[in-house]
Amino acid sequence: MSDATASPMPATAGISRYRWVICALLFFATTINYVDRAVLGVLAPTLVDEFGWSEQHYGVISASFTLAYAIGFLFAGWFIDRVGTRVGYSVYLTVWSLAAAAHAFARSVVGFSVARFALGLGESGNFPAAVKTVAEWFPKRERAFATGVFNAGSNIGAIVAPLVVPWLALTWGWRTAFVVTGLAGLVWLAFWLPVYRRPAEHPKVSPGELALIESDPPDPPGKVSWSQLLRFRQTWAFTGGKFLSDSVWWFYLFWFPMFMADRFGVDLRTIGLPMVTVFLLADVGSVGGGWFSSFLMKRGWSANRARKTAMLICALCILPVVFAPHVEGQWVAVWLIGLAAASHQGFSANLFTLTSDMFPRSAVASVVGIGGFAGAMGGFFMNLGAGWLRQYTGSYAAMFLMAGFAYLAALLLIHVLAPRLEPVRLDTAGTART
Repeated sequence: MSDATASPMPATAGISRYRWVICALLFFATTINYVDRAVLGVLAPTLVDEFGWSEQHYGVISASFTLAYAIGFLFAGWFIDRVGTRVGYSVYLTVWSLAAAAHAFARSVVGFSVARFALGLGESGNFPAAVKTVAEWFPKRERAFATGVFNAGSNIGAIVAPLVVPWLALTWGWRTAFVVTGLAGLVWLAFWLPVYRRPAEHPKVSPGELALIESDPPDPPGKVSWSQLLRFRQTWAFTGGKFLSDSVWWFYLFWFPMFMADRFGVDLRTIGLPMVTVFLLADVGSVGGGWFSSFLMKRGWSANRARKTAMLICALCILPVVFAPHVEGQWVAVWLIGLAAASHQGFSANLFTLTSDMFPRSAVASVVGIGGFAGAMGGFFMNLGAGWLRQYTGSYAAMFLMAGFAYLAALLLIHVLAPRLEPVRLDTAGTART
């Protein structure tokens, strides 16, 4: 790992901080994104009883989302790089909000699978748009922290869902829970559309703040095609890391309530506190992981050394989760999974930031899209495998074993493919090179 000293940070006294308003909007969009995708997981034990689904049925429904999410990621980055984050974010958020509400009209495994597929296509735009926005609005040394802040919305969403969804379902029925949470995204658009502009065009960004945002060396001109991006080991480093780590996160998100119901008899009335605990810890991990690498960089560490050190610590903290299906106490399992979820999010905040470390801003959303495809495909296989393994082995042990060691494997792969996080550069003709 390189130990090159980072360039000094520009003075920030007396300048505006409007970039954090934009980061707050990304946080709330990501919160809504995760509420909408988590509703099914919270309601899963109830729906399994009502419709008589098997573990494989539930695995197929969950996998429909991740398959569509993967497919959508291939196009989301390309689309957002071309139309911009303001329009791109608006389109994707509208699609996923309507798809989330449409779950209320499903009556069968096929109906739920179709609704989940549409939701996955819509939600695939959130992270390419958010990461591109961070690359546009923040200097490199602040990006991991900003990414950690907006990514914390995923954990807040996963906390809000078990607090709100059971109350809505028990009071007005499970269909109401899908409608109310789904349409909440349209409220966000009422803030995003009038507020968002690029930094150089925004009237509330002071000259000092704009200078800070643009303090990194400018990106060279030209755009990078997918065929060019796929030639670079940096792309495959990010993609491989996403495939290995995201599959585990999808498992936690969709199978944690089922695991708690099967292993400890937790139901709709009692799932709230365990889920809140796990995802509150994940929230701390998301912000803490991003902050830690940014802190190291401010002390003179290179991006390479700071990011990978933070990711290694997170990967080691995940290892104890392999014992979760074997412990006797419910809360021991909750704390083990909570520690793993926190560490996942710290790992993820730094993993996302690698794209803006290694690629020009014009290519960030496309690279995130390619990596997001790989991560969602990992989730697709994990969901299908979890359903099959649970039904035919009666155990979650294999899934938790994979969850424990996936991050060390991911970091090793990243370091082999990108040992110094060398940036991809564009020449004046728009050709990518290292």
